[in-house]
Amino acid sequence: MSLSSVPHLARVFRRTSGYAMFFALALALSGCIQPLYGPGVGGDSVAAEMQAIKIEPIPDRLGHYVENELIFALNGTGSSPVPKYRLIVTLHERMATPVINTVTGQAEAGDVNVDADYRLLPIAGGGQPIATGNVTQFVAYDRTSQRLSNVRAARDAEIRNAKTLADQIRTRIAATLATRS
Repeated sequence: MSLSSVPHLARVFRRTSGYAMFFALALALSGCIQPLYGPGVGGDSVAAEMQAIKIEPIPDRLGHYVENELIFALNGTGSSPVPKYRLIVTLHERMATPVINTVTGQAEAGDVNVDADYRLLPIAGGGQPIATGNVTQFVAYDRTSQRLSNVRAARDAEIRNAKTLADQIRTRIAATLATRS
């Protein structure tokens, strides 16, 4: 063995030992990962637990959109199991026109901001909330000189907000139910 091959062997050894350490760490951590919609800690499926959530009516047009999206997101199967939980959602909506054309004086863009506070409670009542949280969503839309297209663009922004809010609430509730014993 020549002296010039020693650095090459040292590099090969470092590279293979790095790979070995990576695979050893991956093997050690492989038991720590749990799928979100797999069986929960108590053995019940998270999807079955989410189907047992009753959504309290949410007022106003935006509330109607969010409620429909949550119903589909939590129980898209159409089955109606006995409710174990009830979900209370409170929405706060703000609309603004932050961009104004200085020549015409008309708004060129609008935005819809929605804050959603949610609480997941046991259906029996009187218990501590299982999950609580706040989700905020912001959607911008373009405005034109046509009034009806502005109204429709604002409504489309509300619908996009509702879909995103429902998805975020569903994910947070699923994470809570997955770690609950």
